Amino acid sequence: MADGSEKGEASAQQEKDNGANESSQKTESSNNGENAAENQTVSKRQQKKLLKQRKWEEERELRKQKRKERKQQRRLQRHNHQEEQGGEAQHVRKRPRREVTPSSLRLVVDCSFDNLMLSKDVQKLHKQIQRCYAENRRALHPVQVYLTSLGGQLKQSMDKKDKGWVNWKDISIKTEHYSEVVAKEELVYLTSDSPNVLEELDHTKAYVIGGLVDHNHHKGITFERAKELGIDHARLPLSSFVKMNSRKVLAVNHVFEIILAYLEKGSWQEAFFTVLPQRKGAVAVDQEKEESDSDPGP
Repeated sequence: MADGSEKGEASAQQEKDNGANESSQKTESSNNGENAAENQTVSKRQQKKLLKQRKWEEERELRKQKRKERKQQRRLQRHNHQEEQGGEAQHVRKRPRREVTPSSLRLVVDCSFDNLMLSKDVQKLHKQIQRCYAENRRALHPVQVYLTSLGGQLKQSMDKKDKGWVNWKDISIKTEHYSEVVAKEELVYLTSDSPNVLEELDHTKAYVIGGLVDHNHHKGITFERAKELGIDHARLPLSSFVKMNSRKVLAVNHVFEIILAYLEKGSWQEAFFTVLPQRKGAVAVDQEKEESDSDPGP
């Protein structure tokens, strides 16, 4: 009886264990199904992205090849067009070259005022000198340019912001003072404080432009320097042709460009109105009215 009871208990336990296993398998199967469904949803999105990425990658070479073909086609069309026109199309695109005649006139930029300027003013002077150089390079009658007393802050600015200045062409750059470079009897200092009006340019002279951005902090200093050195001085005939709202002290590059324009046009008035910026409020002087007002009569 005992053996039969034990066998019955063993059989019942086995059925119980089998039921538990079946339940566990069902639960696991159910979980796997849910995970599979979730994975299937994620996979669709990922699959979409992957397909899109794969398509982009596959078509990359095709796009590259199409761009190359279009480029070659355009090049061939240009070549055929030039052959048909006998090279005229290329010639038309080029700007007509003007006949350049160098001038014997000398312009000197005096850079001996370095210690009188703030760093920001030195940088402005640097830009003005760059403009002078550029304008002279494309002028119809380029002048002989001298840059004297170069050193200090100005040279540091040029070395830092314009390293190519050492390769500038058709310009004499000196560390010496202009009085050591040009004979004193050939020098004429251009200063707005001079009582002498420059009516004509003398090509045997070297005209000095003061390299000073001072905003009136050192008014009259260029005139005083000229007198101290005992050299000639003069001012441009600005008042004879132009009436301005602002002061008549011009920037270095403006004086430089006015002289270049005068050499090309042969007229001070045209030169002034070609160069002077609009902010100066320049207006032409009525010569006849000025002469009438100054005539005391019989």
